[in-house]
Amino acid sequence: MKKKIHRRAVVIPDIHFPLQEDAAINVVLKAIKMVKPNIFICLGDLGEWKSVSPFKYKRRKRPPLEYILEDLKVEAEKVNNGLDLFDKALKVVGCKEKHMIEGNHDFWLNSFVEEFPYLPQYKFPEIMSLKDRGYKYYPYGRLMRVGKLYFYHGGHYTTMYHTKQHAQNLGKNVMYGHTHDVQRHGITHIDGAHHAWSLGCLKDMSKEVNEWLKGRQTNWCHAFAVIDWFDDNNFRIDVIDIYKGKTYVWGKLIDGNT
Repeated sequence: MKKKIHRRAVVIPDIHFPLQEDAAINVVLKAIKMVKPNIFICLGDLGEWKSVSPFKYKRRKRPPLEYILEDLKVEAEKVNNGLDLFDKALKVVGCKEKHMIEGNHDFWLNSFVEEFPYLPQYKFPEIMSLKDRGYKYYPYGRLMRVGKLYFYHGGHYTTMYHTKQHAQNLGKNVMYGHTHDVQRHGITHIDGAHHAWSLGCLKDMSKEVNEWLKGRQTNWCHAFAVIDWFDDNNFRIDVIDIYKGKTYVWGKLIDGNT
């Protein structure tokens, strides 16, 4: 009888390269080498994609296309270099099952190509070479599933108690990003309890980077998750908070500042 392979995943939320928090990223990279997952899931907003943001030229005239493309190429190189870091760590531990969920920021690239359809190479899956990298790609809004747990970028519900809304309205176990905060809620349905997890972010949370907030306070948190599945497709989740570039995984200190 063939032995069933134990499934373990590392899940990361919104990074927004090149606006990432380097110490938090280093924590996750070190954790990957420590826990040795065989599944990797990115919940979306891998890149900030400010160069094609629909809000960038809201109050001023948009420059000619060649200037936008120049900025986009620079940004694309930085986002690809960021994903290279994860691919390198995953290769070290032999993790070949990789999932990339498209976020709303990533989707801005697709909207850009819709406006300029003769530039299909700038769609999110193409500009990130996801197929060549070995990622399974999930378009914006699409849910993916491993066992009894669903994943998507988030954004369907963004109120104060968004995890409650997800658990209540979806009626399934679900994990997502988008809101940048860490939150969990459970709801009991006729077929049992279902929970929703919001996983925070790995973005630089400084006011200088997020000037669009105009000084508004947030409850954003740096975090990621390690998930193990049982043979019956149920699961156990460790949501691992990162504090000032440091965390503990399985009792071991991981310092991303060094």
